[in-house]
Amino acid sequence: MTRIAIVALTLTLGLLAAVAAAVASPWWCFGAVPLVALGLLGTWDLLQRRHSVLRNYPVLGHARFLLERIRPELQQYFIERNFDGRPFDRDVRTIVYERAKGTDAEQPYGTERDVYLPGYEFLVPSMAPREVPKTPPRVRIGGPDCSRPYDMALLNVSAMSFGSLSANAILALNGGAAAGGFAHDTGEGGLSEYHLRPGGDLVWEIGTGYFGCRTRDGDFDPAEFADKAAHEHVKCVSLKLSQGAKPGIGGVLPGAKVNAEIAKVRDVPQGRTVISPPYHRMFSTPRELVRFVARMRELSGGKPTGFKLCVGSRRQFLAVCKAMLEEGTAPDFIIVDGGEGGTGAAPMEFADHVGAPLTEGLLTVHNALVGVGLRDRVRIGASGKIATGSDLVKRLVQGADYGNAARAMMFAAGCIQAQRCHTNTCPSGVATQDPRRARALDVADKTPRVRRFQEATVSSALEIMASMGVTDPAELRPHMLHRRVDALTERSYEELYEWLEPGQLLAGPPASWAADWKAADAGRFTV
Repeated sequence: MTRIAIVALTLTLGLLAAVAAAVASPWWCFGAVPLVALGLLGTWDLLQRRHSVLRNYPVLGHARFLLERIRPELQQYFIERNFDGRPFDRDVRTIVYERAKGTDAEQPYGTERDVYLPGYEFLVPSMAPREVPKTPPRVRIGGPDCSRPYDMALLNVSAMSFGSLSANAILALNGGAAAGGFAHDTGEGGLSEYHLRPGGDLVWEIGTGYFGCRTRDGDFDPAEFADKAAHEHVKCVSLKLSQGAKPGIGGVLPGAKVNAEIAKVRDVPQGRTVISPPYHRMFSTPRELVRFVARMRELSGGKPTGFKLCVGSRRQFLAVCKAMLEEGTAPDFIIVDGGEGGTGAAPMEFADHVGAPLTEGLLTVHNALVGVGLRDRVRIGASGKIATGSDLVKRLVQGADYGNAARAMMFAAGCIQAQRCHTNTCPSGVATQDPRRARALDVADKTPRVRRFQEATVSSALEIMASMGVTDPAELRPHMLHRRVDALTERSYEELYEWLEPGQLLAGPPASWAADWKAADAGRFTV
């Protein structure tokens, strides 16, 4: 029988059953209703012109769309192995959940990972391990131009805006930071009451939209900035140049998410889609960037001020370093975001192919600052897929002074990696402005989970470092991290990468850096 005949037969049988229900017995309704519904659906499928599959396979074709819709859940829960999921595999998600809940996070029977696979990395234990420090070390943020330095924890909450995250999620993250003594980056969405109410230390991030300190025309408002930066909970100020998920393009907050509260926090019209410009209006050269950072530090009353970027051109970053030398001032910190992407929704092409991965970004920034003799006054934060103690130690070896975590902190607050952050339909209430969905996130329950996760992860990092024979992150060296190059060969980071000596770029750059150093111009961002 043809598909048209089958649909017609189904509809006919349904109508006959409906007649029987009306004349003979109402029990015929149990057959009439589904048959009529299927017949009408099949008729619609045959007549519509949008989906070829439904025209060829009326009714049955809907199964294809249903399976496609739940494919991510089927993949995540029933198909993928513990160690090969993306962006975070089940092993990583599980350890975050267990540490957040304060339960046992140990694993029996050895690793499931292929340790002979190229790209596998391992940290080098010492034959003379040390005792684990009882108090986690902190990192002093604040160069010679900073009058109010801040002692940063080894792991902190990375940039996530109110608007992207729900009010309850922000409250839980900041409450955890307050209880655990670590910092919480606000993201570029402005300072909200949910950032301030719990009392956690804040890194106030200012993006290209200058949300929370902008004029009606979208320019930077010095007076409003100074007023808010003076708040006692704001410990540092960060200027966002770019982010790993989408370097070079601005963020978008759909109008459906811009309620009255978010509009007030961001200084934008309610109900209208908010688009962050791809570039800053207050500077256009490396020298102007350095001056603007110094101006923000002055307006904040001397608090540590820096910038965040996803590294692209080494030549452009060297131009910023030259500007620091020529202007006689430098940021107090630089946060390096990995091109692997993060919590921000982005076009697939940007998340997959634009921006340096965190490892290369860290090595570029660290070596450039060492090469121009500024590394001792500028601290480096690493932001990108830090979820375990080993993740943190690896980033410290690669040149960071401390780490920031976004998605792992979201896991601790209840995120299940549904990857619906941009749809306003987050099932766990973390990344949504839907009051009903956000209400599901219980702040009192999730706040201690955020604290416990951070505490356990830092404790794990310190335990790993002690097994490597060091008690202070400053003692970590490149030869302590190895990577497998092929099935027969592994090399240390000391052998794999070039590490500059202090002031080497000024004294005479090595051949591999010479062309970029020569082309770098403090007066313009050279392409």
